[in-house]
Amino acid sequence: MDWDNARIFLALHRAGTLRGAAEKLEIDQATVGRRLAALEKSLGARLFLRTPSGYVPTPAGELAASAANHMEQGAEQLQRQMQGIDERLCGVVRVAATDTSARHFLVPALQQLREAHPRIRVVLSTSTQITNLTKREADIAVRTLRPDSPDLIARHLKRLHTAIYASKAYLKKRGQPEPGTALKGHDVVVYQRGVAPQMADQLCGESIANAEIAVEVSTGLVMFDCVQAGMGLGELPTHVGDKAPGLVRVWPERQEPYDMWLVLHSDLNRTARVRAVADAIIAAYEAN
Repeated sequence: MDWDNARIFLALHRAGTLRGAAEKLEIDQATVGRRLAALEKSLGARLFLRTPSGYVPTPAGELAASAANHMEQGAEQLQRQMQGIDERLCGVVRVAATDTSARHFLVPALQQLREAHPRIRVVLSTSTQITNLTKREADIAVRTLRPDSPDLIARHLKRLHTAIYASKAYLKKRGQPEPGTALKGHDVVVYQRGVAPQMADQLCGESIANAEIAVEVSTGLVMFDCVQAGMGLGELPTHVGDKAPGLVRVWPERQEPYDMWLVLHSDLNRTARVRAVADAIIAAYEAN
């Protein structure tokens, strides 16, 4: 099986449509169709049923998908290993983190990195989604969850805390909430359940059952903006909330801990440019 055809076949298998596969690979639909036809001809088997709703793999297609997945894993491993012996302090390093982590820790780290190693170019992606380092969606990730994959190296960065905050204007209008009332009589800003299920029903251990949900957000910076705008009570990192003008920590004695981890694939641990970026991030967390 030709790898170039196999990767197009895999994209179609995962997307289910010519258009979806073409967009994923950044090629045109005609090329996807042509490569699929070439692969089916070389294998002497029909790999998909063409239906009104999309391309459905045949039994032969499922068998081919298994083989193509193994080819993909081998290609990705080879690429990581080649990067792993690269000792040049130049090139691209992909970093994934949340927007809050990026603003308060990674941007200062990358500023220092730029001064020390101007030939390293960082591609920084901010999202609440967990990136797949094995599939090279990123070279380095900064996460709140420690991975359990044996292929990944995790370095503990720092233990941080969250607390409940509200704007001064909100508290002047609505008053201080009473502990144990499930925030009755108050508005709250919470994360969408799909983003942070453990934070969707409570703020720092206090139920929000009696509160009105003003807005559900998907990122930390939007959470901060909503709380600062006076839309309700919200749970923020203390290193963010304590420094924000106009915000007050509600129930100062109550806070929740969480840990930050730097994660990278073991094959990239000795790549000079990846190591330089990782060291800069570690230094930024140690300094704050």
